[in-house]
Amino acid sequence: MRKDRADFNGVFAVVWASVLWGTTGTAASYISDVSPLAIGAFAMGGGGLLLACYAWRYLLEDACLFLVNWPLLLIGSVAVGVYPLAFYTSMKFSGVAIGTLVSLASAPFFSVLLERVISHKAILTQWIVSFAIGVLGTIFLTLGKQSSLAQNAHMQLAGVGLGLLAGLSYALYSWSARHMIEKGIHSRSAMAGMFGFAALVLLPSLYFTGQNLFMDFKHIAIISYMAVVPMFVGYLCFGYALQQIEASKATLITLLEPAVATLLAITIVGEHFSFIGSFGIGLIILCLILQVFQFEMLYRLIGKRVLRDHKL
Repeated sequence: MRKDRADFNGVFAVVWASVLWGTTGTAASYISDVSPLAIGAFAMGGGGLLLACYAWRYLLEDACLFLVNWPLLLIGSVAVGVYPLAFYTSMKFSGVAIGTLVSLASAPFFSVLLERVISHKAILTQWIVSFAIGVLGTIFLTLGKQSSLAQNAHMQLAGVGLGLLAGLSYALYSWSARHMIEKGIHSRSAMAGMFGFAALVLLPSLYFTGQNLFMDFKHIAIISYMAVVPMFVGYLCFGYALQQIEASKATLITLLEPAVATLLAITIVGEHFSFIGSFGIGLIILCLILQVFQFEMLYRLIGKRVLRDHKL
């Protein structure tokens, strides 16, 4: 497969995963009497079990490679286990908008930092521009939400810290999956291995946090949807994308997720955003366009034209 075609397929897969992930907030709003810790643990843990069952043949085939690369599997599994607990608790302490902002905006930064420091990969100018636009868009998106939430200063600070931990965790398991794939492990077994091991910790935690989780059919339907569609299908798409593009690029594109979540909150939940929030959505879409059309190719073409004109 040509590299430009592979890159396009990878970007499209991340976009689709982000759209699915963006539905989780709206779905969870219909079971507000359930702890966010329980929602995150069941969604991530249930999705992890489904991934492991779906990819069991790949897991068996890659067993030897997992043994050789066990540090990557361990790091990724711990990060997957930490992410939903930190992410949902961050939103509980500091509010949904700030928790989502810190978690999702910090993930691409941590991802490219890992690739630069550990993998010694270069940082493209395009990535820096896209990152800045995406972060600005997410900030405007948060500022544009027409709501107020009084929070204790210490709780707010703790929420921001947990949001950073969630961003780091997300970047870590994305980086771990990418490197396992680069070492010959299939994308399905890489994701299934990390999420399957994390499920062994997340699902038992429901004993302490799962009150009202299975209270009625509505609750069961919503949490089942979150485990099957956003987590299972979404992470299948994300695992495929990591075969095609760098983890830093994939996590950057997932900044589309808060835009999707916002649009659903406006149209379905009934939340309201000002003009600045709508402007933020536009910036996030621009960030996505910069990635999809690979503007570094345009820069190279411009550079060649300048060189040609200089020779003439």
